[in-house]
Amino acid sequence: MLERVTRRRLLLASAAAAGAGALAGWPSRQAHAVLSIDVTQGNVQPVPIAIPDFVGGSPADVEAARGISQIITSNLRRSGLFAPIDPAAYIEKITTIDTQPRFPDWRAINAQALVTGRLTRQADGRLKAEFRLWDVFGAAQLTGQQYFTSPDNLRRIAHIISDAIYERLTGEKGYFDTRIVFVDETGPKERRVKRLALMDQDGANVRYLSRGDDLVLTPRFSPTSQEITYMSFGQGEPRVYLLNVETGQREIVGNFPGMTFSPRFSPDGQRVIMSLQQGGNSNLFVMDLRSKATTRLTDTPAIDTAPCFSPDGARICFESDRGGKQQVYVMSASGGGAQRISFGDGSYSTPVWSPRGDFIAFTKQGGGRFGIGIMKPDGSGERLLTDGYHNEGPTFAPNGRVVMFFRDPGSGPALYTIDVTGRNEQRVRTPSFASDPAWSPLLS
Repeated sequence: MLERVTRRRLLLASAAAAGAGALAGWPSRQAHAVLSIDVTQGNVQPVPIAIPDFVGGSPADVEAARGISQIITSNLRRSGLFAPIDPAAYIEKITTIDTQPRFPDWRAINAQALVTGRLTRQADGRLKAEFRLWDVFGAAQLTGQQYFTSPDNLRRIAHIISDAIYERLTGEKGYFDTRIVFVDETGPKERRVKRLALMDQDGANVRYLSRGDDLVLTPRFSPTSQEITYMSFGQGEPRVYLLNVETGQREIVGNFPGMTFSPRFSPDGQRVIMSLQQGGNSNLFVMDLRSKATTRLTDTPAIDTAPCFSPDGARICFESDRGGKQQVYVMSASGGGAQRISFGDGSYSTPVWSPRGDFIAFTKQGGGRFGIGIMKPDGSGERLLTDGYHNEGPTFAPNGRVVMFFRDPGSGPALYTIDVTGRNEQRVRTPSFASDPAWSPLLS
C-alpha cells in the first residue's frame, strides 16, 4: 500500500503569490492580473496555454518530468477552459526555469499563459517538483510552487499543480486532485457482476473495493474524509456499510430492509440521511453515526427518497411523488414543511446539491428521454445540460463547476462529465461498464 500523502506534506512553498515571488525573485501578479478567465459566462473561449515538457534534473528524470507536464496538459484540456498549444509550434526550448522565458517567442504562437517546470531527484530518493505560471503578454510570473514527494505520488503532484494553475487563472478552486467512486459492471446484462471501484478523476489508478460477491449500489463520499457509504445486498438483506478507502476498514452502519438509496453524509460527516420504505411508502430519516440514533424527518403516505443535504447543512432536497409524480422538494434539515421546486413537464429524481450551494442537479424523465439538469434551490433557472436515452445519477465536482453522470444507451452504462454551462461533455474512460459515480472532495 502506498504511503498516505497529504497536500500539507507535499507542499513546500506556501501561498501561491507570496511563495512565487520569493521563489523566483521576480514580482508576481496579484488578483488584478490581466490574464484571467471569466468562468461565469456561458460561452468561455478556451485560453491558449503552452505547457512544455518539464525539465529533468538528470537524464534519469526526463521521462517522469515529461509525464507530469502531459498529465497537466490533459487535465487543463479536459476542463474545456484551456486550449493547450501543440508543442510542434514552440519556438523556444525550455531548458531551465531559473531565467525568464523569451516572451516574444511565446507571443508569436499566441500563448497567453506558459507553464514551466522541473523535476529533480533528491539524495534521499524523493523528488522535487517545481513549476511556474507566466502571463505571456504581461511578461510576469503569476505563481510558482515547489513540492517534495516520493516517486509513487507524481500523478498527485501533477493534479495539484493543475489545480494551482486552474485556481490562479479562474479564481475558482480546481477539482483535479480528486477521486471518483463508482460501480464497475462486468458480464452479460442479465448477470452483471457489480463491484465497488475507485479511480482518479481522470480515470487513472482504478482499484476495486469489493469482490463482486454481493450487489453494491449508490456509493457516496463523505465531504470531510476519505470514507464512503454504500448499500450492499448479501443474501437478499440490504446493509449499509461505511468504508475507509485508505485503510480498507469497513463497518456496518445498519441493516435497513426498506432502504431505497445509500445514505448521504451531512456536511460535517457526522450524520447520514436516508429513505426507508415502510409498506407502500417511504420516508426520510437521519442517523447520527456515533450514537446510531435515528430521527424521522417526514411522515407522509408518499414515496420520499433520494435526500441530499445543502452545503451548510441547514436544508435538504429530495424527490417525492406526494403531488402525483416524482418532483424535487426542499425542506429544513430538521423536518417540517417541504417546498416543491420542480414544475416542468415530466418527472424529476436523484437531486443533489452543488458544493457551493448555487444549484441542485437532477435527473429529468419525460417523452422517453432522460436529461441531466440544474436549477437554483428556489426552483428558478432550470436548464437541461444534456439529454438522451437513460442519463442518470448526477454528482458534482467539489468546486461545483462540473457534473458527472452515467449514461446507458442499452449496451451498458458509461460515465460522462459536463460543465454546468452545458458545454464540454466528455466521456470518462473506465475498464468496463460503470454507473453510480460519486465525486470526492479535494484530497487533503
